[in-house]
Amino acid sequence: MKPLLYVYRVLLTGIHLMRTGEVEANIVHLNADAKLPQIPELVARKLAGREKSTLDDADVTFHETEVARLRNALEDAGASSSLAEEPTAREALHDLLLRIRLGKP
Repeated sequence: MKPLLYVYRVLLTGIHLMRTGEVEANIVHLNADAKLPQIPELVARKLAGREKSTLDDADVTFHETEVARLRNALEDAGASSSLAEEPTAREALHDLLLRIRLGKP
């Protein structure tokens, strides 16, 4: 169950990022926009300590179909995204990491 939530989170995070340019990894927040009815149930099962439970065959088929659909949505969002093809802040990130490691402001 928990790995399935991770898959949904990664796909929804990617779709959100491609569409908005913002990173959001909270699956509850992501699902406020995506409105996937299976997410609240999966989150509830995880919170109830049943994240290691198994899915029956019908559920597996449903989730495989949903994951494939979301992968296509991610590819479509990536194709129409206004984000740069290549990173543009590599030097600034490198400088930030050096300052952090060296304890300099």
